[in-house]
Amino acid sequence: MSRKGGGPGCNSLFLLVFLSVISIIIILAGAIALIIGFGISGKHSISVRTLTSAGNLGQDGILSCTFEPDIKLGDIVIQWLKEGVVGSVHEFRKGKDELADQDEMFRGRTSVFTDQVIVGNASLRLRNVQLADAGTYQCSIATSKGKGQAQLDYKTGAFSVPEVNVDPNGSSVWESLRCAAPRWFPRPTVAWASQLEPGANVTEASNTSFQLDPENVTMMVVSVLYNVTVNNTYSCTIENSIAKATGDIKVTGASLSPVRLPRPCEGVGRGAGPEEGGPGRRDHPEPLRLADLSLRPKDDLSSGTASPPLPRSW
Repeated sequence: MSRKGGGPGCNSLFLLVFLSVISIIIILAGAIALIIGFGISGKHSISVRTLTSAGNLGQDGILSCTFEPDIKLGDIVIQWLKEGVVGSVHEFRKGKDELADQDEMFRGRTSVFTDQVIVGNASLRLRNVQLADAGTYQCSIATSKGKGQAQLDYKTGAFSVPEVNVDPNGSSVWESLRCAAPRWFPRPTVAWASQLEPGANVTEASNTSFQLDPENVTMMVVSVLYNVTVNNTYSCTIENSIAKATGDIKVTGASLSPVRLPRPCEGVGRGAGPEEGGPGRRDHPEPLRLADLSLRPKDDLSSGTASPPLPRSW
């Protein structure tokens, strides 16, 4: 009598084992999904906002960044990175600076407003602004509430408020006006305007010259306007890709007086810390305001929590 290799009982056992294995796999997959879900549910993306700004060569600049406040200072991590730079720009962890990984080009030049961190101010002070500081920066924040990041485009150049006076080289008192500004880069354009002739091209009656400084970087701008009339107000506007500044002068029959008209800045942020002469309020960076000077970045404001990553992670 021959023996057959398997029967209904064997097949049933095999099917039972197979179904048991499938069930175990499904249960394990569900458990893993729950674990991941619980882990993610405890964190969320926080809002981080940056303000596009420009730096004035040789002076201190502010890269503005704010986030959702967190009173747990020890849980706050601020990390500033620059696209194309291997090391960090600045890091702040557990209430103090962590600069071991700071790139050489930023050594001794950066700081945050420590007393304003818990109220959501992650702005970076950059000392002695250089042309090489221009570029794309990323402000990354981690708190007990979650993480977030935002980028800003930082431009560098030179800009200053022009002064308008009677041209000392003119042959008569009211013949010409002189508009001069000591530091500009890149090379700007100069435009004149007349209050009594708002649509007229007054600039045609002017002559503008540029003089490089000894280091051949910034330049002095001098523009002379001819055919000046009395009882009129003239404006001299100097503008490049970074900034726009205006000086005004009022000419009367008996006197001539410079006029400083307040003009709000566009696209500049600063941390209003004690060093900046900021107000006592410690919530967010105050907008920088300089009479007659307004910066003109390409983009006014960028914000978000999912900006394209730079070649560095937490």
